Amino acid sequence: MKEIRMVDLKGQYEKIKDEVDAAVVSVMESSAFINGPEVSAFQKELEAYLGVKHVIPCANGTDALQISLMALGLEKGDEVITSDFTFAATVEVIALLGLKQVLVDVDRDTMVMDVKALEKAITPRTKAIIPVHLFGQCADMEPIMEIARKYNLAVVEDTAQAIGAEYTFSDGTVKKAGTIGTLGATSFFPSKNLGCYGDGGAIFTNDDDLAHRVRGIVNHGMYRRYYHDEIGVNSRLDSIQAAILRIKLRRLDLYNNARRAAAAMYDEAFSGCAHVKTPAVAPHSRHVFHQYTLQLAEGTDRDALIAHLNSKGIPAMIYYPVPLRKQKAYDTHDYDDSAYPNTDFLVRSVLSLPMHTELDREQVDYISGAVKEFFSK
Repeated sequence: MKEIRMVDLKGQYEKIKDEVDAAVVSVMESSAFINGPEVSAFQKELEAYLGVKHVIPCANGTDALQISLMALGLEKGDEVITSDFTFAATVEVIALLGLKQVLVDVDRDTMVMDVKALEKAITPRTKAIIPVHLFGQCADMEPIMEIARKYNLAVVEDTAQAIGAEYTFSDGTVKKAGTIGTLGATSFFPSKNLGCYGDGGAIFTNDDDLAHRVRGIVNHGMYRRYYHDEIGVNSRLDSIQAAILRIKLRRLDLYNNARRAAAAMYDEAFSGCAHVKTPAVAPHSRHVFHQYTLQLAEGTDRDALIAHLNSKGIPAMIYYPVPLRKQKAYDTHDYDDSAYPNTDFLVRSVLSLPMHTELDREQVDYISGAVKEFFSK
């Protein structure tokens, strides 16, 4: 059996090695390292894949979120609502811009933003919502967009973990994650479903004016060379990463299907196991399984389970062990813990197992067997 990794980037690379190596050498020989033809080609190809009018590449997913908020022209003290159960980058950018984070609970089954909690959190200072498409599952965008229209709020979709996921509206319309709100932001960190071999990110929008503003902000606030109309940042996707992403974008649907197949094998293996709850897939969401995250039964010694798995050469991770509202950097001491029953349950119970495009039946059976063995003791 192959070595088990949380993400098998080496195995994936070996299948595209010749293409990737040739593309990297081609960029080196061209010397067009920044904003070269590979970047513009990737931009156009990703626009076509997503069915979105504008893709603006940038340096990483955190920058993509920050630049999206900057483009909205929010002012210090404006409130931005997002989920309490997610990676810190989502609130990090809110704090960096002097905005006020407002954290809401998530749905216990799908682990994405609780729409009822969202609407309750809106105040006259609320200006934007950041729904997070967590672990590869779309947030419930139809009611979120209805709420946004009702209160005249911008929506920035955090699509870092869900590139290629699809959302189906009640009328049957299907849209890719990141293309539904005012803006979408994603990451091309190596472990992502569409990952480069360094850092990278992108911003999506169908709004021409916002796209123009984003293009200036990513390049020092310049809309004309050496004329700086506003404060911007230096955030660019380099040509080598763009060349790699072009190769992997052509395989993204194949990669996401491989993740779904691995998830289905896990689901089958854990069928009837009362000690674990497999990931729920919302009817509106075509999940792309950036993570395969179990919910363990109350009372499970999660640390002991992780140690058991590690002893058998199986990695496992906790995404995420602490609610954002209790992280030292973001603890404002003004949250009512009773408003977050699902987040507080999830931080105690979640466990993510290896999930990637190279998982095979032998590995899944071995991993799931080790989990069940722990509970049979």
